Amino acid sequence: MTSREIIRASLGHRESGRVPVDFGSTSVTGMHVAIVAALREHYGLEKRPVKVHEPYQMLGLLEDDLQKVVGIDAEGISPYETLFGFRNDDWKQWELPNGLEVLVPGDFRTVQDADGNMFIFPAGDTSVPASGRMPRNGYFFDSIIRQDPIDEDRLNVEDNLEEFGPVSDQAVEYFRLEAGRAGATGRGVIANFGGTAFGDIALVPAPFLRHPRGIRDIEEWYLSTLTRQDYIHQIFDRQSRIAIENLEKIRPVTGDAVDAVFLCGTDFGTQTSRFCSVDTFRSLYMPYYKRLNDWIHANTSWKTFKHSCGAVEPLIESLIEAGFDILNPVQCSAAGMDPAFLKSKYGERIVFWGGGVDTQKTLPFGKPAEVREEVLRRCEIFSRGGGFVFNTIHNVQGNTPVTNVIAMIEALKEFNGQP
Repeated sequence: MTSREIIRASLGHRESGRVPVDFGSTSVTGMHVAIVAALREHYGLEKRPVKVHEPYQMLGLLEDDLQKVVGIDAEGISPYETLFGFRNDDWKQWELPNGLEVLVPGDFRTVQDADGNMFIFPAGDTSVPASGRMPRNGYFFDSIIRQDPIDEDRLNVEDNLEEFGPVSDQAVEYFRLEAGRAGATGRGVIANFGGTAFGDIALVPAPFLRHPRGIRDIEEWYLSTLTRQDYIHQIFDRQSRIAIENLEKIRPVTGDAVDAVFLCGTDFGTQTSRFCSVDTFRSLYMPYYKRLNDWIHANTSWKTFKHSCGAVEPLIESLIEAGFDILNPVQCSAAGMDPAFLKSKYGERIVFWGGGVDTQKTLPFGKPAEVREEVLRRCEIFSRGGGFVFNTIHNVQGNTPVTNVIAMIEALKEFNGQP
């Protein structure tokens, strides 16, 4: 079977004789650029700087040669622009705080202060305030909150819809070309067309906008989901309608080249609980998720992918009812997220894309033997009956020992019976 056939079998809850593997197809299933560089060196691949294709989290592009060595079955189509509002083109060299030379897009522009903090700018425009900050000796950027004072009498829904406009002809053409490229790899294809995330905290501060208006402070946004629900409903309603209008333009140029679509990265879980009740989820978020999922399932063959960290087991039934086919990252270390329990209760109705190894403890701080044991155990649990794509629990972070990452990869090959 080809990689794409193996991915499709798992998405259809069928066993294929091998667990499909994803690293790097999305912004929540990737690897820090330092890890990608270390893997290239370990496997003796051509020496060249790694591209930072997702600068917010400093994720490195896993190119075809490394994908083959690792045994990756999924290929991604990234949004038209990065989270800092510029395209992945005109690559140039840049040096990480640890001295590693990497490649970054041409509009990736930074300044460093006297304390060693690195600041990055929306759309590469250094004439406006910076929208991201990487601390001294840090590994990735955090959003800088640029919240104007809120005047309740002048609060305008349109301000929080600035980034959700009609898809441009240039973006449609980009997706057409990317669908052709990704489809030609023979891997399963997951696409992020943008505009479909409701209240994603990575997006609320709008690090891609020069002068964001509306509610952009994360704390204020969370408060608004309780105190300004009418306002949030208006945003989500208009956003979902714009998203469907855009998908109506994108669908004809991508077609069946796409197997799954990343819809939303809004986190609903903490380590021990949730940011909202089940009732709030069902009243405030679910109608708009269902609207998107219903359109996609009626008009395409795509499966839909929902990311949420944390203890979200009480929400899984609602996610399924809302039409989601895939749950990621499956944070098994959170309360109520035991792998065997999740698989037995939900495994026939939702695909677990992730959960393969803990990135908070085992992978960064365990021993290689402990990594191997956890990977083999998780694969044994989640792979039964299909419905599983191996990935770590969220991205592999930059300070992870590469020996542990290699132990993970070798354990996967062992489970799959590969040399």
